[in-house]
Amino acid sequence: MVTLFDHAGRPVKTGELKGEPQTARLGHLHREFAEHPSRGLTPAALATIFEEAERGDLIAQARLAEDMEEKDAHLFAELQKRKLAVLAVDWDLRPPVEATAKELDETARLEAMLRALPFDDLLLDMAAAILPGYAAIEIDWDFAGGQWLPAGLHYRPADWFTTADGERDTLLLRSLDGQGEPLRPWGWILHRHRAKSGYVARGGLVRVLAWPFLFRNFAARDLAEFLEIYGLPLRLGHYPPGSSAEEKATLMRAVAGIGHAAAGIIPEGMRIEFQEAAKGASDPFVAMMGWAEKSMSKAILGGTLGSQADDGGAYALGEIHDRQRLEIRRADLRQIAQTLTRQLVEPLARLNTSLTRLPALVFDAEEPDDIKLYAESLPELVRAGLKVPARWVREKLKIPEAQEGEEVLTMGMPQTAAALKAAPGQIAMTAQASGQGDEQDAQLAQLEGLAAQPLAGMVDAIRRLVEQAESLEGLRDSLIEAWPEMDSAALAEVMAQALTAAALAGRYEILEGL
Repeated sequence: MVTLFDHAGRPVKTGELKGEPQTARLGHLHREFAEHPSRGLTPAALATIFEEAERGDLIAQARLAEDMEEKDAHLFAELQKRKLAVLAVDWDLRPPVEATAKELDETARLEAMLRALPFDDLLLDMAAAILPGYAAIEIDWDFAGGQWLPAGLHYRPADWFTTADGERDTLLLRSLDGQGEPLRPWGWILHRHRAKSGYVARGGLVRVLAWPFLFRNFAARDLAEFLEIYGLPLRLGHYPPGSSAEEKATLMRAVAGIGHAAAGIIPEGMRIEFQEAAKGASDPFVAMMGWAEKSMSKAILGGTLGSQADDGGAYALGEIHDRQRLEIRRADLRQIAQTLTRQLVEPLARLNTSLTRLPALVFDAEEPDDIKLYAESLPELVRAGLKVPARWVREKLKIPEAQEGEEVLTMGMPQTAAALKAAPGQIAMTAQASGQGDEQDAQLAQLEGLAAQPLAGMVDAIRRLVEQAESLEGLRDSLIEAWPEMDSAALAEVMAQALTAAALAGRYEILEGL
């Protein structure tokens, strides 16, 4: 029997994969009530949480990350943008280099297995690692019909894990004895998201975002108190000398309640006086909250142009921010692809195929280049003699190669001068194509199509103007008079195309006479 090993070199027991998930035996994790360390959070308490995480106790830091995302709408929105960005990119399973026919077939079969999974949910769960630094998805395997397939992919909370003593990068399931339980080989997809270099407790964005989160909460609380205290007029109760304690208590209740109920009663001889509200400004609190939100946006998305409505900027700044966004997305996808290749594709391949070289999961995160730019420049480059590989153009423009028998778009020959102007280089490229090979029948077929176009009439008209012209200036004036809707640059293009067409027409006459 062949012994299988996971990506870390640990032996895999397929008998365990057929059984219940590993966490099914750890009922204390399912029944545990999570505390909320964000309640009453202070700078001293936050520093303590981080120190505990560095010593291997990740519980409080993981729960704080969960609280931050739930309580801060701005932080949630920015993180959600980054998470959802990974769902908008297509992916494929790329076979090994110079793959054999068997490797290609097995790669296609494995890709079909992957596409049958709830892949978007899996990607979203893996992207949850951005904040705490890691995300764990437990695989529930099923063996049926002679093949192994994940029957379920279950996200497990980050506070279920701890680190091993002396090994800060090894995550364990928390056990009742406090020692931790190693994760079952091929039983987990454990994604480590490296927002920055460092061991697992310090690799997530939570340690960067916790401080702006804390100060923003302080500012929001102080602003609420300011509005409550300074937004209402001061109410003073006056009681006459000799009032009893009961009368004073009655007056106090009236003063306290009249601001909310707008009604009240007091004993005769007493009165309530409203003073002007105290002076103050909310600007400092709003400024602190704005600073915190901008700091979060910079840490999560690399900038604030896509988050703050008041952050105006030039178009160039928007372009820079868009490039930053794409770079962040590409980095996230590369990390996710590496994890999936090692911890999902490899188990599927080892359990279901005899492949020795494994395919890799790859995201197509590159944006297609400007088709209009290439359409305008490529004909000129080809006309200049540059040999441009078609494969390179397809990759740049994200245009797939047409399969045999598949319907494709075609371009007809220009019918008018305006159409000729809109499709520069078309005839010249046809001319080059017609000169390749020794098959006269193919050349005749191409040239017959050209001769049948109305362009032939344009060629005759230009030839007559050239024969009648006494000078270049006269020829120019005649061309402008014949085609007044075209500028000088367009006329020059027409002349070039017409000369090419004339040369092709001459070649056609020669070939036809052979």
